[in-house]
Amino acid sequence: MKKILITGINSYIGTSFEKWVNKWPDKYKVESIDVRTDSWRELSFKGYDVILHVAAIVHVKEKNTNEYYKVNRDLALDIAKKAKCEGVKQFIFLSTMGVYGIETGYITKDTEPKPITPYAKSKYEAEKLLNELDNECFKVAILRPPIVYGENCKGNYPKLASLAKKLPVFPDLKNQRSMIYIDNLSEFIRLLIDYEIKGLFFPQNKDYVSVTELVTYIAKIHGKEIKTTKLFNLAINLGFYFSKTLKKIFGSFVYDKEMPGGPGTNINGIEFIYETCSFEESVYRTEYIME
Repeated sequence: MKKILITGINSYIGTSFEKWVNKWPDKYKVESIDVRTDSWRELSFKGYDVILHVAAIVHVKEKNTNEYYKVNRDLALDIAKKAKCEGVKQFIFLSTMGVYGIETGYITKDTEPKPITPYAKSKYEAEKLLNELDNECFKVAILRPPIVYGENCKGNYPKLASLAKKLPVFPDLKNQRSMIYIDNLSEFIRLLIDYEIKGLFFPQNKDYVSVTELVTYIAKIHGKEIKTTKLFNLAINLGFYFSKTLKKIFGSFVYDKEMPGGPGTNINGIEFIYETCSFEESVYRTEYIME
């Protein structure tokens, strides 16, 4: 049995992962701890096989940017050092696609990270420090997932879902986005744990997603039809130069599917099949539960 400790209480990814592996009660024992205070330093990590570190802050007031580094970098490193010292075999760290410092583009294995925001910078600095701890006895796995969506998710997905239920018309743009359904991400993490794998990974759904297709499909699930039009396309494309919001919604931003951990790729000779359901089914499940 694998004994897993999630460092971070009430994290979306952490709680979703725990729910996912609870389907195999004879294979995994999962516990979570709160690391918002220093009380975790008095706890023993001995006996745990894996630390899944999901504690992080995404938004703080600009004048408190040091908090990003205190939590996203320093806390992660301190927990990893304690874990290594006390015999934990694997440390899994959730980073971000934001380390590339762009809103649109095609990311390959040769694309160099150039983080811009304090959040992305703190995550990237944590990656580098954690890799210094990596060895065969303490395996560090770092994930840079794209947009994560699913039941009770936060961020851009519920905003798009809200628009899908209200708007009669939506721009017809053929953009592409890398995304990953939360159960697919949880399954990917489970496989990393099963095979005790280390490295840098880029898990994503099998298919790229067009925001137009996503919005129209969400509307269809709710018995609504949205008309699509190309009339706004020129204005939106021009708006990319002035608006980060437009880039985030309508720009193309994808990982090359051949990057480590991509759909159907092999890791250490092992075929990683972690897509638990099709894109259409994952959106249906998300909308059904979010209702």
